[in-house]
Amino acid sequence: MIHQEIKDFILEDVISRFLRYVQVWTTSDENSTTFPSTKNQYELGKLIVKELEELNLANIIQDEYSYVYADLPATKGVENITPIGLIAHLDTSNMVSGKNVKPTIHKNYDGKPILFSHDKDLFLTFEDSPELESYIGYDIITSAGDSLLGADDKAGIAEIITACSVWNKYPELKHGPITLCFTPDEEVGKGTLKIDKQRLPKICYTLDGSDAGELEIECFDARKATLTFNGVSVHPGYAKNLMINAIHVASRFMSDLPEFQSPEHTEEKEGFFHLMQLQGTEEKATGLILLRDFAAMNNEKKKEYLNQLKSVYELKYPGLKIDLKYEYQYKNMLTYLEKQPKVVDLAKEAIKMAELEIKMHPIRGGTDGAKLSEMGIPTPNLFTGGMLFHSKKEYIPTISMQKACEVILYLADLWTDT
Repeated sequence: MIHQEIKDFILEDVISRFLRYVQVWTTSDENSTTFPSTKNQYELGKLIVKELEELNLANIIQDEYSYVYADLPATKGVENITPIGLIAHLDTSNMVSGKNVKPTIHKNYDGKPILFSHDKDLFLTFEDSPELESYIGYDIITSAGDSLLGADDKAGIAEIITACSVWNKYPELKHGPITLCFTPDEEVGKGTLKIDKQRLPKICYTLDGSDAGELEIECFDARKATLTFNGVSVHPGYAKNLMINAIHVASRFMSDLPEFQSPEHTEEKEGFFHLMQLQGTEEKATGLILLRDFAAMNNEKKKEYLNQLKSVYELKYPGLKIDLKYEYQYKNMLTYLEKQPKVVDLAKEAIKMAELEIKMHPIRGGTDGAKLSEMGIPTPNLFTGGMLFHSKKEYIPTISMQKACEVILYLADLWTDT
C-alpha cells in the first residue's frame, strides 16, 4: 500500500501542477483549418516537455502537431514486462471560455453553496452535482466563475506527471516501461488524427473521466450527418410558386426530428439526434446533426429516418435538392475492450487498492480511447475527479486528484506481475 508520506507528496505535487496548467489557455476550435486547431496548445506542450525533462524521462518530444511523447524506463528487474501507455489531452472545450482561468481553492468545504468570486449570481450546490456532498471536509477547486476550470483534461495531465514525479522521488515503487502521450484537439474529435501509433504500446489508459472511482469501457457509436438544402432564390415580391426558401425549409426539416430523441430528453443508454448547427440563406442552407447511440444498429435506423425525411421533403417541395452525407466519427469501444478483459480487470483492481468504489458508467460521449481501441490499442478511460465539465460550475476535489494518482501507481505495479 502507498504510505502516508507518499500520499502527502502526491497531494501537494498534483495540486501545484494542476493550478499551473489550467492557467494556460488551450481552447480548441472546431472551425479551424489548422492542426492543432489553436496555437496555444503548443504552449502547454512546451511546459510539459520542460517538466518531463526535469523528471528525467526519456525520448521526450513535442512534434509538429503538438503531440507530446515521453518514455519512462522500467524499474530494475521488470524491464521486460508488458509496456503500458498513459494518455491525456491538452485542449479544453470551446463551450465556455478557457481564457484567463483563475483557479480558486475552497478549503475544508462545509456543504454550503460554493460562491464564485467573479460572478455573484453563480453558485454550486448539491442540486447541480449530488456527488459534491461526498466531499464535505475536503478542499474543492473551481474557477472564479467567468470561465471553465479546465479539469477536462488538465487534471489528467497533472495526475500522470505527478505519478512520474512520485516514481522519480520514490524509486522503490515498481513499474514497467511506460509511455506518456498528451494529445491536442480531443474536444473537437481529432485527438488521434495525427497520433504516431508506433510510439504507443499495445495497451493504454486515458485519464479523462469524472468522479473518483469511475472506469469507462463503453461509449457512444457516433455518426455525423451534414445536410445541404439547395433552394431557389426569387425576388420576394414575385416569389409565388417560384421561390424555394432553403433556410425556411431546412428549419421545418429540423423541426421534424423526434423531440423525445434529443439530448435534453435522453439519459443513460438512450440515443439521440443533436442539431449542432443550422445556417444559410434563401438559396442555400446547411445543417449539422450528430447521431448518437450505444448500438450501431440504432444509428443505422436514425440514418434511415433522415433518408426518408429527405425524400419526403424533396417530394413536398419540387425543385428542392437536399445533399445528405454521413461521417463515421467513432465506434463504441466496448466492442474492442470486451476482448481484452485483463486490461479492464487490472484497472478495477487498482481502483479497489486506492480504497474507492468502482463506478462503471457508459460515456455519453467519446474519448481518445474509443479511436485508439478501434486502431487496435485497447484503451479504457480512468477518472480524473473533475465534475460538471464544460461549464462555469466545473469543479474538482483535491482528494480525487490524489486518488487518481494512487490508481496510476497501483495500476503500474499490478502490470509488473503479469
